[in-house]
Amino acid sequence: MTDNEPQNDPMGDQLQEKTAKQLEKEAKKAAKLEKLKAKLDKKSTTPAVPKDKPEKKVKETKESAVYTANTAAGEKKDISDAMPDAYSPLYVEAAWYSWWEKQGFFKPEYGKKSVLEPNPKGSFVMVIPPPNVTGSLHLGHALTNAVEDAITRWHRMNGRTTLWNPGCDHAGIATQVVVEKKLWREEKKTRHELGREDFIKRVWDWKNEKGCRIYEQLRSLGSSLDWSRVRFTMDPSMCRAVNEAFIRLHDMGDIYRANRLVNWSCTLKSAISDIEVDKMELTGRTLIAIPGYDSKVEFGVIVHFAYRVEDSDEELVVATTRVETMLADVAVAVHPKDTRYTHLVGRNLVHPILKRKLPVIADEYVDMNFGTGAVKISTAHDHNDYEIANRHNLPFITIFDDEGRMLDNCGPFAGKKRFDVRREIIKTLDQAKLYKETKEHAMVIPLCSRSKDVVEPMLKPQWYIRCSNMAAEAVKAVKTGELKIIPDVHEKTWYHWMEGIRDWCISRQLWWGHRIPAYRVTLPASEEVVEVLKPRRRRTRSGRKKYVRKTRTQRIVKEELWVSAHTEEEALSKAATKFGVAAEDIKLFRDEDVLDTWFSSGLFPFAIFGWPDNTDDLQAFYPGNLLETGHDILFFWVARMVFFGQRLLGKLPFKEIYLHPMVRDAHGRKMSKSLGNVIDPVDVVRGITLEQLHAQLLESNLDPREIEKAKQGQKQDYPNGIPECGTDALRFALCAMTQGRDLNLDIQRVQGYRFFCNKLWNAAKFALMYFPADTSYKVHEPTLPPGLSSVDRWMLSKLALAVQKVNQGFQNYEFPSATTHCYNLWLYDLCDVYLEYLKPVFAQGSEDQKSAARRTLYTTLEYGLKLLSPFMPFITEELYQRLPRQDTSCPSICIAEYPTESDTPWRSEDLEANVETALKIVHLIRSTRSEYNLTNKQKTTAHLVTSGDQLEIRELFHKLQSLANSELSEEHPPSGCSILTVSDKIEVHLVLKGLIDPQKEITKLDKKKETLSQTINKLQQAISAEDYTTKVPVEVQKLNSEKLTQSQGEMERLQAAIETLKLM
Repeated sequence: MTDNEPQNDPMGDQLQEKTAKQLEKEAKKAAKLEKLKAKLDKKSTTPAVPKDKPEKKVKETKESAVYTANTAAGEKKDISDAMPDAYSPLYVEAAWYSWWEKQGFFKPEYGKKSVLEPNPKGSFVMVIPPPNVTGSLHLGHALTNAVEDAITRWHRMNGRTTLWNPGCDHAGIATQVVVEKKLWREEKKTRHELGREDFIKRVWDWKNEKGCRIYEQLRSLGSSLDWSRVRFTMDPSMCRAVNEAFIRLHDMGDIYRANRLVNWSCTLKSAISDIEVDKMELTGRTLIAIPGYDSKVEFGVIVHFAYRVEDSDEELVVATTRVETMLADVAVAVHPKDTRYTHLVGRNLVHPILKRKLPVIADEYVDMNFGTGAVKISTAHDHNDYEIANRHNLPFITIFDDEGRMLDNCGPFAGKKRFDVRREIIKTLDQAKLYKETKEHAMVIPLCSRSKDVVEPMLKPQWYIRCSNMAAEAVKAVKTGELKIIPDVHEKTWYHWMEGIRDWCISRQLWWGHRIPAYRVTLPASEEVVEVLKPRRRRTRSGRKKYVRKTRTQRIVKEELWVSAHTEEEALSKAATKFGVAAEDIKLFRDEDVLDTWFSSGLFPFAIFGWPDNTDDLQAFYPGNLLETGHDILFFWVARMVFFGQRLLGKLPFKEIYLHPMVRDAHGRKMSKSLGNVIDPVDVVRGITLEQLHAQLLESNLDPREIEKAKQGQKQDYPNGIPECGTDALRFALCAMTQGRDLNLDIQRVQGYRFFCNKLWNAAKFALMYFPADTSYKVHEPTLPPGLSSVDRWMLSKLALAVQKVNQGFQNYEFPSATTHCYNLWLYDLCDVYLEYLKPVFAQGSEDQKSAARRTLYTTLEYGLKLLSPFMPFITEELYQRLPRQDTSCPSICIAEYPTESDTPWRSEDLEANVETALKIVHLIRSTRSEYNLTNKQKTTAHLVTSGDQLEIRELFHKLQSLANSELSEEHPPSGCSILTVSDKIEVHLVLKGLIDPQKEITKLDKKKETLSQTINKLQQAISAEDYTTKVPVEVQKLNSEKLTQSQGEMERLQAAIETLKLM
């Protein structure tokens, strides 16, 4: 405002006289300002003295207990000291495994004179899916071992002769790749520079250095394997079995040699199996980094170009995603009913680069509606084209060498890399006016899982196994029930694989592995005189070489001849007999290839027991009972074991196949090193920082670019690293989640079961205090003694239920059911109810009541630990050894008798239902006390108002009233109680008068009502909208409806509570 502006004042320029009150107010204000000014002046001249701030209290974190007793490896753990205050995995897991192993608990011979000694309880035999020797185990392996060990321990505790046989796979391709990379990284040498013999020696050195890591991990997971029978697939006994299997199958005609298309890895220079081929789906144009190429290669496009018809200007347009293979084209196929090309069938096209004639053929394989309806045929580089070639007797032209370079038959492109010639071919076609266009195209790229190179179909002479008859027998075994697949949903996959089976290529162009025991035989061939044209040295007058007809002898061998044998001497003798030729006239050349790794893995169930010799182990342990593995290798491994078992021994290798889900991360993604979600189970057991996780990536074989991506993944999922969870918690979590096709593993859930271990530890520690020193106990007999209270009998009933359900869970491979009933028994039945009930019993009860309670408590502890033991071997052993057992004849829980239904015929469903009602009363009172923020010191009085005969409920609640921090009154309930409805026959009148401020509580409840009312109004408005049923998803409608019902019910409860409070 300026001085010239008129003020909005009715008095104009006249000054208004101030009242005495206004003057007094202004004087006070001036005094305050003066005081403030003096304070500020003083502050500016006096240096500030910092105040001593009280130090922030840092929350004390107790270090986990560590076992420090001087116990030698294999000696029994010293448990004479008091139990640590809290559960510590490091303390609990120390020393037990080496003692178990030294005592021989995991051997089938334990307690027997011989493995052939009959056992009336039967036997259980299972082999481990041998992990690859290439590195450390991941959480997928941990799942396999958690499930398999739980099954094995359950059978062992049920008294059966039990063997779980360990082993490790030589992993041909994977191991060779790892060692080749190491050799190049450290010495800048290739395996070819080193030579086959020295290279194989290096692989063995690497295996001996790194191979034991896997066995250490398996031990740390508590796996109860018989280590005296451990087998590596390249052990001498295994090599002998592999050679014997090949020789027998070859002699029987099941193995043969043929020149067929295989999955070829140009980087590995070897054929690879279907399981080693990853399928990358592309939606359109994509640039992909390929090993051996400086620039990324374009995929996800389709190239259209034309072939000219011979002696015509007419063109036939074809399309391909692999334009380089046009150099291998031998024909173009059209559908016989395609009228566009009927006139061309039988005529030839001219190859614009190689000038080769390409016949136009008619074949029903061609889809008239796809592309131009004309398909180029490159017989030696496409599986479908290969089949067409066989139907039409077309030639096979190979254009790539083993490294993916163009051969000499490729004209101007000879010697160049296969993907480098793509652009050059298009350029050449364009110059010839035959190139039409390039379009984006959705496609699937086959990548070698080991090298990340694009897999090339290549025509190679290889060894094959005829599979059709073996597959038919495998199908028959499942259909007749002789072989059972669990879950049965996988039977469909079994039939699909078997009924569409192709012969199995077992050759691999590697050095590491079982070298094929086959020898190519060269016989003295019959000499034939043939005429040849040979140029003379002198020339004609025109300068051209002069040709004369001359004869010479030439050896002709019509086909390759092969024999298989353990040694060259045996092969020579075999060849001489087979071909009727003197041994000295025969030349032998051993095949340099090795066998597919799955070949030796398929022999594992019987080769480990000494086959082909008829050993005691083979007689005792073959066939086995169960094969447990992931569903992803149902065909690649499981089927091959069935094939070999039936063909070579005439028996199925096992009776049941249990297939567990695939472990994925918490987001449902497949475990991948490049995503940073491949976790070592030991890191979950012991805990690891984020920095340590990052450091592990640097030690891996990951590409530097992938390491950064993996680090980001680790940072996102484990920002604070992974907490120490312990072996038992990890095993229990994995078994608890074993259902369906995929298991999305969240480390938080594993940590939750670590808290359960702590609860278990504290419960046992607390319970053990109720047993006086120097006393011992035994479990209840099946016939219970008199004098047990109703709550004692209820505890035993819940124990009986757990025994029944856990055993059923093992029998039916329903592990989540088994773990849930173990968890419920300990956490809800024992900890939450029975131990709380015992406090007043041991404080005020009679000696008879205490005695009955002690034996019931002991029975629950011993049987409860035994039920848990297959899942949690370490903590259950630790606590079992601390029980005051009267019968100490059993040295370890892992060979103790597992509880059965005949041991525990104590189930009473009526009693359980009544206790459930009494506990409902407890929970209602607890909930009400919580609503009014009552402390534990403020005990409440409860009145039960019942109709009908509810004496047992009243008696049970009286025994359990301490759980509700209340006291049951037999008097008539006063007015102003909080009324809690239990059922149509039972009400609880809870006396709150004198414990709370009614008006204050009414105010709080009114605020809750207001918030709830807003929620209800919003939901009702949304639901009443005209387009609600059409626009809102059904799931959301359902959620809204449930929320509205809950909110309205809550509103009614609040109003009832307010009415009750008004009466106080």
